[in-house]
Amino acid sequence: PTPAATRTSQQPNLHGRPSTPSAAPFQIILLGDSGVGKTSLLVQFDQGKFIAGSFSATLGIGFTVMLLGDSGVGKTCFLIQFKDGAFLSGTFIATVGIDFRNKVVTVDGMRVKLQIWDTAGQERFRSVTHAYYRDAQALLLLYDITNKSSFDNIRAWLTEIHEYAQRDVVIMLLGNKADVSSERMICSEDGEMLARTSAKTGMNVELAFLAIAKELKYRAGRQADEPSFQIRDYVESQKKRPSCCSFL
Repeated sequence: PTPAATRTSQQPNLHGRPSTPSAAPFQIILLGDSGVGKTSLLVQFDQGKFIAGSFSATLGIGFTVMLLGDSGVGKTCFLIQFKDGAFLSGTFIATVGIDFRNKVVTVDGMRVKLQIWDTAGQERFRSVTHAYYRDAQALLLLYDITNKSSFDNIRAWLTEIHEYAQRDVVIMLLGNKADVSSERMICSEDGEMLARTSAKTGMNVELAFLAIAKELKYRAGRQADEPSFQIRDYVESQKKRPSCCSFL
């Protein structure tokens, strides 16, 4: 096929999803000296425009994070709250296949790009999701605190993770929908080590992603004689700040 035809067939839709649930993913890396125009080339292809102004080198490192959990636990709302600071209210629409968004955060003075994959929770899409596990460096496994079956199914999700994901993948368990705690079906003892989050209010959403980014950045640059980064200690230290909400 011509280059134009190839581009059309692989271009994601407005929501970042492939044109069909079964579309095969491909990764292309732009290489070359600093200043040759790699970023401008990418923006021209993606947005059809040229970024004018002073040259700014691309800095930092990038990681892939996947959101997992039963359908309806709030994975898409969780992602949009982190990416755009907004909550999707209204009718629930299940994710079909894989959706993704990118966001750059700053960790210890370094820019860290997170490519976040939102996965379908329905059983019929699991075969599609499995193909993406190996490329993820971190997994956020969500359950709904008002839905006990979503909590009970964590064991099944962990079984899939151990079968398909990288051996050293970072896993964080999160109890979402903390804003409706009056309807809570999971007692504090059952979820003692799991963080409470709310995609609606933003409670602990950013903290979860920043903790993951900090852990991944540490692993990427860790020297053999360095002590391990304790993600739990980091989360606990952050929750004591006035801007952070409590964890279980």
